[in-house]
Amino acid sequence: MSPEFNRVAIVGVGLIGGSLGMAIIARGLAKEVVGSGSRTENLQLAVELGAIHRFASSAGEGVVGADLVIIATPVSVTIPVLREVIPYLSPGSVVTDVGSTKATIVHTAEKLMPPGTIFVGGHPMAGTEQAGVRGADPYLFENAFYVITPTLETPPESISILKKLAAGVGAKIIEMGPEQHDLAVAAVSHLPHLVAASLVNTVARISGSEGILPLAASGFRDTTRIAASNPTMWRDIFLTNREQLLAMLRRFRSEIELFEKVIAQGEGEAIQMNLESARTVRSGLPAKTSRYLSNLYEIVVTVPDRPGAIATFTTHLAKENINICDIEIMRVREGEGGTIRVGFASKEEQDGAIRALKDKGYFVRKR
Repeated sequence: MSPEFNRVAIVGVGLIGGSLGMAIIARGLAKEVVGSGSRTENLQLAVELGAIHRFASSAGEGVVGADLVIIATPVSVTIPVLREVIPYLSPGSVVTDVGSTKATIVHTAEKLMPPGTIFVGGHPMAGTEQAGVRGADPYLFENAFYVITPTLETPPESISILKKLAAGVGAKIIEMGPEQHDLAVAAVSHLPHLVAASLVNTVARISGSEGILPLAASGFRDTTRIAASNPTMWRDIFLTNREQLLAMLRRFRSEIELFEKVIAQGEGEAIQMNLESARTVRSGLPAKTSRYLSNLYEIVVTVPDRPGAIATFTTHLAKENINICDIEIMRVREGEGGTIRVGFASKEEQDGAIRALKDKGYFVRKR
């Protein structure tokens, strides 16, 4: 099968740009992937890791002859980079970005694009707390949502080109307008990050916090995990989506004030009602929607603390032709053992895994 693209240019070969490059090369989606960026050593590493075939000395040089250009930079420099590369674009080139905010970028970019070239906004909703191409992963977008944000001015054939990229790297495609996208991510991504950072700062600024933070268990760590992400990137996201984020922040403040009121008044029934409401909604969310199959069938396995323990039980499953979609070490007590969460794509595989592992003497249960 021939590649979808002749040459793909990636400006900014970091976590997202590098992961896209790895996926494109691994799946043969392009004959050539050319990278560019501000640090030569990073680009050299990208070649070694298989994220790009070669790199150019400048963004402009890198996009020459490319039928698809991916601007994978922080949102604050997307438009400056676009201005830089425009004189070097080939007729028919499609340019996209990977930014977490869309409205300002998309509408500005559309006005800048010269005749014969098209900008289509994109947002692959995947990532980790890792930064840079060292954290890149060719499977980062597997079953992740890839949001495409065309406008009424976007030609359908250009949208199709970006859909080929998204589908080619294993993502699930969602199409929505830039403004609708920005409201959605303000609610489910930007506000949670703000809350996580605020929670960490709240505890850190308590007198004697050095004796409190070591007590942080999985609840605090899970809730605040995203606060470890790149501060510069998130500063730019907050600023470029400020109106939508502020609207969500006002909504969140009203929920906090409601809890504050009923707690202060000792209204146990109202407290429980609000907790039950949140629990119902949260329980209805599909598992691992950002990266894995939307509904996982999970088990929890207790394993001994000894070398090869995980390999041993996964081998048992492999012999039964049972494929693991997700795996997580939940808790471990040194010298004794721990619990492992394992996810499968179907109920049949879940039931088969339980039978296979119980037959081998494992303590296992559905989750």
